[in-house]
Amino acid sequence: MKIKGIISEEKVTLPELRTVLLGVESERIAAEKEMTYEFRRSIEHANQLAKTAPEKARDLVSELSKMEKMKPEIAYRIANIMPKTRDEVRAIFAKERYTLSPEELDKIIEIVMTHF
Repeated sequence: MKIKGIISEEKVTLPELRTVLLGVESERIAAEKEMTYEFRRSIEHANQLAKTAPEKARDLVSELSKMEKMKPEIAYRIANIMPKTRDEVRAIFAKERYTLSPEELDKIIEIVMTHF
């Protein structure tokens, strides 16, 4: 029986994940290994939802993290979703105990649009 365990954890954005998955896919193709259904679906999902380049997504997360009320988890969520409206940003912050002012919402949208 194989026992699997977590060696380390690191947060990555969806575009970064897409790059990693495509690298693994090319290794498997070169080694003529079969790709599982779940792996193929993961690549498909990442291809459809990644909306920017990995470098831009990482820059977006670092820029959003500088904001006062921004938690790292929310910055990654924003980088993955790339919201374009105030309502989309509000939905991301829905579980938080605070609300953002219209100026803060506009600032987030402005930062996202510069990294699109």
